[in-house]
Amino acid sequence: MALHVPKAPGFAQMLKDGAKHYSGLEEAVFRNIQACKELAQTTRTAYGPNGMNKMVINHLEKLFVTNDAATIIRELEVQHPAAKMVVMASHMQEQEVGDGTNFVLVFAGALLELAEELLRMGLSVSEVIEGYEKACKKALEILPDLSCSSAKNLRDVDEAASLLQTAIMSKQYGNEVFLSRLIAQACVSILPESGNFNVDNIRVCKILGSGVCASSVLHGMVFKKETEGDITSVKDAKIAVYSCPFDGMVTETKGTVLINNAQELMNFSKGEENLMEEQVKAIAEAGANIIVTGGKVADMALHYANKYNLMVVRLNSKWDLRRLCKTVCATALPRLTPPTPEEMGHCDNVYLSEVGDTQVVVFKHEKEDGAIATIVIRGSTDNLMDDVERAVDDAVNTFKVLSRDKRLVPGGGATEIELAKRITSYGETCPGLDQYAIKKFAEAFEAIPRALAENSGVKANEVLSKLYAMHQEGNKNVGFDLEAESAAVKDMLESNVLDPFLVKHWGIKLATNAAVTVLRVDQVSDDTISTVIKHYPHKCHLKGLSSCTVIGLGIAALSQIWVTTTPAHLSSLITYSKNR
Repeated sequence: MALHVPKAPGFAQMLKDGAKHYSGLEEAVFRNIQACKELAQTTRTAYGPNGMNKMVINHLEKLFVTNDAATIIRELEVQHPAAKMVVMASHMQEQEVGDGTNFVLVFAGALLELAEELLRMGLSVSEVIEGYEKACKKALEILPDLSCSSAKNLRDVDEAASLLQTAIMSKQYGNEVFLSRLIAQACVSILPESGNFNVDNIRVCKILGSGVCASSVLHGMVFKKETEGDITSVKDAKIAVYSCPFDGMVTETKGTVLINNAQELMNFSKGEENLMEEQVKAIAEAGANIIVTGGKVADMALHYANKYNLMVVRLNSKWDLRRLCKTVCATALPRLTPPTPEEMGHCDNVYLSEVGDTQVVVFKHEKEDGAIATIVIRGSTDNLMDDVERAVDDAVNTFKVLSRDKRLVPGGGATEIELAKRITSYGETCPGLDQYAIKKFAEAFEAIPRALAENSGVKANEVLSKLYAMHQEGNKNVGFDLEAESAAVKDMLESNVLDPFLVKHWGIKLATNAAVTVLRVDQVSDDTISTVIKHYPHKCHLKGLSSCTVIGLGIAALSQIWVTTTPAHLSSLITYSKNR
């Protein structure tokens, strides 16, 4: 006879068997804060040029070695609901400005850590939230005053390269000068007259071998493909693009052909060949000398393409096909019909080349005013090239942000310290208990220069005291000197360490919103555990125990008292419990 375990009184008795319920400061708020602090601590050591790399192996067993916070949290697949809110804020930062994801995580973590101190001191959650929102509003008012420079001419490669160096430095410290010039050349060449820069127009092609400094930029597109036919190079190319296979037409209705003798069979085959030749000949007579297809290439079609000196390139990806159409100003045709002059694309030079030991097809424009530019990245390992690609992505997004808003603020923790100083002064003038939260908000800004100093192996307190001393004297552009061996500071404007205004603006806004959202939660009801009982009802018959007791026993107890199931069922439940 099974022992009846009565449900606990209160809110829990209204929920399903096995559902968890937490409420109040200790159970809900502090638990959520702890989870977010752990997440921030994970990415904090990866902040800045001297940040450490993280090795992440995802569910597909793909290895990532990077210090890019956006990649780390995407591949970690964070499951904790409160930590997910901070992750979502970081994703929003990535979508909005493309950089500063680690800033959001570190700053939100610092805000929640200091909020915990205030709550333990006796302040209510609503007072902390009110103080944080006031301080955030004040910080966004102060931020435009801290702008120390602006991008004057984004069409100047040298100026654009100098502005992109800071974004690249955090991922590829040491290669920033070379890579920034490469990316600037690509960005400037495709910047339209309207100024509406499209990030998708900068393509990356990674080819294993050589080193990062062998990377190059090309105005056009590069595909890691081989040509299908005998023709491997065409100048002044006229391109016909087809989204269908390069093959004979297939009828929509099925039919039966009755052949009585060998002559009829030969005539039937000859008719199919003639039809194919007529189609290829019509394409060649329309003026096209390159055929790009999105499907398979038939042997007979390839034979006639070689006969009429047509170069054939096959692209499996429909996205590559669309980008190529954009590059060469072509229209993708759904059937093998002769293209009109308006539907054909044009390219100065199309050729098959070998980079390292990789065959590539290059569509190259001689003039630097094409719609798409490709950066060819070289590197000794796939992981290195992936990391360079992430640096390129950050730099291209920085260029896009600067095309929207040309203002720049000093980096190296200078902006954060100046904000901390001014918001602390603002907190002194505020009456009420929310002034404590305003001061803690200012203190949270110290986490950024502190992380830079700690990751560089320098005493953080010494750096902060020097920064505050310089800022009190009115030097608002002074930040942490990363290249010095000791706790040194220098002018960030003179050193050309500058961040886009919008990166800081959105970072502060999103981090504060995430922290406030986490603090507003005072009850957590988790119903997912009860699904174990729902899906395994026949496996939960334990000696003298009800099913709801199973969940609370943990893995060690489960292995001892599970009596009516197989090892496979036991392992599935243990795996589920571990994931929770």
